[in-house]
Amino acid sequence: MTEKLSEISKTKREQITADFRTYLSEERGLSREALGNASRLAGRFLAARFPDDDVVFAKVIPGDITRFVQREASLFGPGRTKSMVWALRTFFRYLRHRGYIEVNLAGCVPSVPEYSLSTLPKYLPCGSVERVLQSCDRTISQGRRDYAIMLLLARLGLRGGEVVGLMLDDVDWDLGQISVRGKGGRFAKLPLPADVGEALADYLKRDRQHSSSRRLFLTLTTPATGIASTCIVSSLVKRALARAGVESERKGAHLFRHTLATEMLQRGAKLSEIGELLRHRNTNTTRIYAKVDLAALRKLAQTWPGGAR
Repeated sequence: MTEKLSEISKTKREQITADFRTYLSEERGLSREALGNASRLAGRFLAARFPDDDVVFAKVIPGDITRFVQREASLFGPGRTKSMVWALRTFFRYLRHRGYIEVNLAGCVPSVPEYSLSTLPKYLPCGSVERVLQSCDRTISQGRRDYAIMLLLARLGLRGGEVVGLMLDDVDWDLGQISVRGKGGRFAKLPLPADVGEALADYLKRDRQHSSSRRLFLTLTTPATGIASTCIVSSLVKRALARAGVESERKGAHLFRHTLATEMLQRGAKLSEIGELLRHRNTNTTRIYAKVDLAALRKLAQTWPGGAR
């Protein structure tokens, strides 16, 4: 009875979004994070096009889709924009599959151009990383867990998803190494810095609850389960930045990865060394960090007419 009342209380937009999420989970087998992002994007499109909940898909025209993509693209970076385009096309294919629409509106979703090396990586100023790390209150369980997670981001440049995927057996205490599951299912063994090892050991001894999960990091709720979403990692980074009073345009886990690479370059590390640590498969991925080495770039600048550079 409660379930039926819940269904009745949903708006038409909410019901369509919920059905789309179920489809992504049961028929497409997407991860919780991916289906969450896609269903939220679908909900935003429906809210923008049908604010009064009078959902009639026959009224949707290509211009509606183009305007929505343009507005959303202005809010996010290239990576998020590509995900948005994929999610929107998936949503329209789903609508056609369910018989809501007869026209292939997925083909009306415009592609968003992304030019190689067209952006600058966002990174923190010198000294900011240590301020953010020290903002963790290591007298409490959450502070010790978050400190260990952020050290992995700051010292080893792990991606948020790689932190989430760490298992207890991935830490080799005898050899001082940690195994990381990277993109494409690739494994890499990285040396475990002393301060990272100490923070992990402190968390495991004092704070990690008993759990059937083999995930290295657990949620703070009871019963504790393994952290399953990169959103948790990004959220704790955002909170730490706010506590430390560090302003940054980007506030996710990748911010530490970009900062580590930039600091290595400024200390004289070669791009090949940075690429090896960050586990880049393509050397072009690492080349973008050359754009933040301003001292070296100034030497390449041509003299402007009149003598200025």
